[in-house]
Amino acid sequence: MTDIEELLLSRIRDVADYPEPGVMFKDITPLLADPPAFTALTDALADIALRTGATKIVGLEARGFILGAPVAVRAGLGFIPVRKAGKLPGATLSQAYDLEYGSAEIEVHAEDLLPGDRVLVVDDVLATGGTAEASLQLIRRAGAEVAGVAVLMELAFLSGRARLEAPLAGAPLEALITV
Repeated sequence: MTDIEELLLSRIRDVADYPEPGVMFKDITPLLADPPAFTALTDALADIALRTGATKIVGLEARGFILGAPVAVRAGLGFIPVRKAGKLPGATLSQAYDLEYGSAEIEVHAEDLLPGDRVLVVDDVLATGGTAEASLQLIRRAGAEVAGVAVLMELAFLSGRARLEAPLAGAPLEALITV
């Protein structure tokens, strides 16, 4: 385990039976409250953005906003929020997707992603991959290119990586921690 993995893991709290019985929730708020850990996380994700040649960062609602915005600032890139449907004013592109217990829809402002943009998707956790997959579809529908996906933590037992292989089409998926 690397030093950054140890640091980040030491600041992530397990919360049993949240949001429902049998779920072990990974709470990142202690990490966000610790300036050295949050800085290390931001720097590591910004490095991925620069290595992938990203020109914009997409942050997925809601914790992807918290991580993606400082990554964009650190890397000198634009930040684009991808929101739940109905949360953005003006013209949007939307993408519906299935969840294990229903369906959802995400949106982005239609003018925020342009042909020639290379977009890195940033989020806190890769679980089943549904939201990330929908965001990749949105990025391509806008005419932009996918630079990759970067997450703080991948929950490998939920197989989100396998779900994203085809939608990524060779772009990297990088997780700082895999559990």
